[in-house]
Amino acid sequence: MSDIILKVEGLTKQYMKNKVVGGVDFRIRKGMICGIVGPNGAGKTTIMKMLGGLTLPTEGTMEIFGETDEKGLAHSRSRMSFMIETPYAKQNMTAYQNMEKLRLQKGLPDKGRIKEVLELVGLADTGSKPVKNFSLGMRQRLGIAGAMLTKPEIMVLDEPVNGLDPEGIVEIRELLLRLNKEEHVTILISSHLLSELSLLCTDYLFIRHGEIVQDISAEELGRKCHEFCVISTDNNELLPAVLENKLGMKDFTVQKDGSVHIYERIDELRLISKTLFENGIIPTEIHIHDANLEEYYMKLVGDDNAEQYNKTDIKSSNGR
Repeated sequence: MSDIILKVEGLTKQYMKNKVVGGVDFRIRKGMICGIVGPNGAGKTTIMKMLGGLTLPTEGTMEIFGETDEKGLAHSRSRMSFMIETPYAKQNMTAYQNMEKLRLQKGLPDKGRIKEVLELVGLADTGSKPVKNFSLGMRQRLGIAGAMLTKPEIMVLDEPVNGLDPEGIVEIRELLLRLNKEEHVTILISSHLLSELSLLCTDYLFIRHGEIVQDISAEELGRKCHEFCVISTDNNELLPAVLENKLGMKDFTVQKDGSVHIYERIDELRLISKTLFENGIIPTEIHIHDANLEEYYMKLVGDDNAEQYNKTDIKSSNGR
């Protein structure tokens, strides 16, 4: 049985001549925390609105829990929850009163679920305090509580840490990790803060100008954003065999141009170079490359978004 619970193919949204989302494809597996990463205006919110049925796609298909037609998708969305843009709450009401109002709107019979979700998000002790006196982080947690009320299998969250201070960001991150691990909720979350998502996500979708430019796992992203050695020689075809058979290396990748990226023993460049010479291979390039998240992000989204990226509070999540 496939663990893919959400799949989109060729998903497109066009307003007049303006194509906001251009034919995106991706799959979400059960248990994922998948981050949609891109600058403001890249199409993240529009994708989420199409998933939630808040706006109809111009082209493309969606499959959610195996359902593809309009009736089936509506049924499948009952197993999902969405927090898109700013979560709504009555400002003069307490957290409990807001949850009770939402419970009645959704026709949920279990009144005890309110206490459960407020405890989950750390708002059980707010008592008679009205929402208007909540911090932004508390309001975001209340929004997540509302999204959890129906016991969803998938949560779709649009920029839930946007505007939060570092403490609030940490609170939301720890909450989402707990929901994923303890409540077994699959999460699709958008943000332009790559360094924050790097502490949370299992997978990433990088989006630029409405198109997904890369679909990558956290493991692969980690490898790309760590120090590695770049080697190119006069005989790149033989290079992998020498590294594996003569030096016992396994942790390396062969690039399209035939060069190799080595992720182990990069402090032994002299030995590596000597071994290549002894096996009739002459290195034409050998150097250490130290990539980082910011550099990787900018290569994907392009220089046209550099100014916006530099203005984000990307460093607020470092050093925690």
